Amino acid sequence: MMIRIFVSVVLFAFSSVALKAQNWQPVGDKIITKWAEEVTPSNVWQEYPRPQMERDEWQNLNGLWEYAITSNRAEEPEEWKESILVPFALETPLSGVGLRINPDEVIWYRRTFEFDPQKDETHLLNFEGVDYKCMVWVNGQLAGSHIGGNLPFSFDVTKLMKEGENEVKLRVIDGTDDPDLYQLRGKQKRDGRGIWYSPSSGIWSTVWMESVPKTYVQSVKILADMHGELKAEAIVGGLKQPSGLRVSVLEDGKEVMKSNSSSHEVILSVKNVKLWSPSSPHLYDILVELIGENGEVLDSVTSYAGFRSVGKECDENGNWQFTLNGEKIFHLGPLDQGWWPGGFLLPPSDEAIVWEMEYLKKAGFNMIRKHKKVEPRRYYYHADRLGFLIWQDQTSGGSGGSEWPKWKKLQALAKGYTPRNNKWWDGNDDVLNADWPDWAHEQYMSELKTMIDVLYNHPSVVVWTTFNERWGQHRSMEVGTWTKKYDPSRLLNIASGGNFFEVGDIADEHNYPHPLFPLEVPLYDDYIKVVGEYGGHGWPVKGHIWDTSKDNWGYGGLPKTKGEYIQRYVKSSNILGDLKKKGISAGVYTQTTDVEGEINGLITYDRKVMKITPEELYKIHKAAGLVD
Repeated sequence: MMIRIFVSVVLFAFSSVALKAQNWQPVGDKIITKWAEEVTPSNVWQEYPRPQMERDEWQNLNGLWEYAITSNRAEEPEEWKESILVPFALETPLSGVGLRINPDEVIWYRRTFEFDPQKDETHLLNFEGVDYKCMVWVNGQLAGSHIGGNLPFSFDVTKLMKEGENEVKLRVIDGTDDPDLYQLRGKQKRDGRGIWYSPSSGIWSTVWMESVPKTYVQSVKILADMHGELKAEAIVGGLKQPSGLRVSVLEDGKEVMKSNSSSHEVILSVKNVKLWSPSSPHLYDILVELIGENGEVLDSVTSYAGFRSVGKECDENGNWQFTLNGEKIFHLGPLDQGWWPGGFLLPPSDEAIVWEMEYLKKAGFNMIRKHKKVEPRRYYYHADRLGFLIWQDQTSGGSGGSEWPKWKKLQALAKGYTPRNNKWWDGNDDVLNADWPDWAHEQYMSELKTMIDVLYNHPSVVVWTTFNERWGQHRSMEVGTWTKKYDPSRLLNIASGGNFFEVGDIADEHNYPHPLFPLEVPLYDDYIKVVGEYGGHGWPVKGHIWDTSKDNWGYGGLPKTKGEYIQRYVKSSNILGDLKKKGISAGVYTQTTDVEGEINGLITYDRKVMKITPEELYKIHKAAGLVD
């Protein structure tokens, strides 16, 4: 009798979920990609979300959840709505909701799931991204809270779980660009237009449960260099400290090297190592094991590593150049916003990420500047295996008021004045930093540190960019000095196109529509000189525009024909090729795709039309001397 009742309950729950799934559909009349058209509640983001530290035992919680929108004074929703498709943000078409919250409102989420907790295991509830502040309850008890909308976090919910049905509930606040919040929100703005985009609130990336041993690898830090040396460090969580750490390096399933340590750190050397580079992105598998006092394996995770060294050197003409594995390398890539019409911050699928990267690869790009956004961790996994150099921006904050300082572009010293306000520059650096309160700066630094920690193991990430232009730029020397000390294995771009300070490795100029750099200014001679943004040539493609009721734009005015559009790209490439001969070490073209009101992408926002094919782009880059 008990069994029959249990089965009938399960069948009822299943039929209820199935009914909701049948009723779910994307909302709105905006364009979406072909991958978004294939998304369903049963197939949405099923891949393991953390390839750099993988375990077998996990449970995906993506799918249909209940939701509610209430006043920020409400302690509990009075009524729950039927469904929102997690992990897509509330405002997105693929969420099935497509609503925006007001400044005085919050979002609630709720779902139940079956779970069988084991006494000898710890259970972790993981969120890959929730924008921006949240509180989480499991079975009516508070599991924890989190601030920061751009990065993953987790809670130990072992003591809160029960056998059978479990409930998880969230309360989420997202102020976006409301005044005085100093919220790190990148390109999001309530009034999205021009270079600003629609808000993306609430859960926006995978939610999942993970079961680990009582003593477990909480995180692992891996650095593998061009000489074959690998350093691995494990942070251990749980009840007791293991007696040691064992790390094995494997290639094609065969063990290449294994090393033990009585501490939580291992250093080993791989002979005749195959190096990682964009032209040969070779990866080794890594097995990390915690060893108990009797030699038993307490926990194990699989990872991978690309052996490579990031550096710089001065060429025969006195110009500093990027190096990879001791060889000079020119960085050519697009500015990449990472926005999608169906899911905004979240791509519709793994396949969509790969398709876009393969387009860029065929075009001859070896670098991507990830602009004001941290991607889901699977993005960097694909960059690692396909071979891209990633310039990773810190997500910017501030609402464009007093949080932004005045802007002195790099040409200011060459021309003798600041172009934006046409005033002579008096050398006073005080106005080049905004005055952020301590609490806002501390949150900025907390998110910066977490970003570096989360992405540290990825060989593709080679440059940290702490500020873009002057957006939220503050305490620049302090931020730059800390970043260089915290991760000396990578290069630092203190402010891409922003207010230059003598810290880090790079002097970065933005210029539209064509690339430019003030080579005559001696101040930049000790730095790698790059054009961190240029181009932005716009071409609207009928039937593939996000919002036909608004003005769509690109830099330098719109060309009259597609031929003129392509010729503008050719001209920019040729100018960059000439700058390369004069010592410029990188160029970043704006941008990979159209995004909402910006129609300056190489591909339309829905990824259905290539304005220039990758084969054409490669020929242009080759002729300009930008690729070998």
